[in-house]
Amino acid sequence: MDPLLLVGIFIILFAVITMLKAVRIIPQARARNVERLGRYHRTLKPGLNFVIPYIDRVYPMIDLREQVVSFRPQPVITEDNLVVEIDTVLYFQVTDPRAAAYEIANYIQAVEQLTVTTLRNVVGSMDLEKTLTSRDTINSQLRGVLDEATGKWGIRVNRVEIKAIDPPKTIKDAMEKQMRAERDKRAAILNAEGQRQSQILTAEGDKQSRILRAEGQRTAAILEAEGQSRAIDQVFQAVHRNDPDPKLLAYQYLQVLPQLAQGDGNTFWVIPSEVTSALQGVSKAFTEALPRTATREDLPESSAADEEVAKAAEAAAEAVADAQEANGPRQLTQAADEPSPFPGLDKKPTEAEHR
Repeated sequence: MDPLLLVGIFIILFAVITMLKAVRIIPQARARNVERLGRYHRTLKPGLNFVIPYIDRVYPMIDLREQVVSFRPQPVITEDNLVVEIDTVLYFQVTDPRAAAYEIANYIQAVEQLTVTTLRNVVGSMDLEKTLTSRDTINSQLRGVLDEATGKWGIRVNRVEIKAIDPPKTIKDAMEKQMRAERDKRAAILNAEGQRQSQILTAEGDKQSRILRAEGQRTAAILEAEGQSRAIDQVFQAVHRNDPDPKLLAYQYLQVLPQLAQGDGNTFWVIPSEVTSALQGVSKAFTEALPRTATREDLPESSAADEEVAKAAEAAAEAVADAQEANGPRQLTQAADEPSPFPGLDKKPTEAEHR
């Protein structure tokens, strides 16, 4: 092969490789540091960049986006001498590629170690209960310390989050028992409150029911009393309006006598003398007005009524006798001095009234 051809091919390849080394295309949100003859020269921006091949040295890309780093759990001793495992998550962003490359050798490892030491200082001043309930406080203190320390490294710490806090197993068991006791206590309190509220509501219901029942009974008693008052008033007006004679009143008294004799405790009766005289007058009127041989069909309407009165008197006498035999000897007393319950029976009937 011709040596000149080989030299030409070598020159062409060298030129192509040199051009490729001179052109650098940087993606968005990335950066690359350039050293010229071993000294920092500049930082390549996103887009098309040109460098001097074989003189400029281009370092690997540095990501300028926000990054998330999760560190493995670290043992931390609390103020009450309990060892807890704390797992943290760090959100950071590179703001100065030159400082991130030349101020610190490995900024990821540096941030991790700084997070562990700061976490131990913060948690070491808290007891276990405060550590479990003060995550926001721990996060804010960690972020303040880390942001101040990593500022010279060209790194900005945006957030620090505690992902998990794991106390020892014995402490977990004690905490579970405590929480179970608290839940049982709240359940008992709620149950007692429910029973108390139920009893209060039941008592209120009984109270309202008794009030309504009493009001109903009062209204019924008032209405019943008003009805009896009206009935008595109507009977009283009817009696005075019709002006009954002594025979009618005596007849009514004879109808009541059998009822008085039926009671077991009726051992003493008081019969006014006016009633006795009225009954004698009625009986005498019947015997004088009615012929002995007349039958019921032949008697006039008034004679039949008088006969019914006589039969009622006989029935009353028989009832009194039966009551005396059933309940023992009873006292039948005529109170001559007592006022008569039937006004008008004390006067003797005249011949016109008999007829």
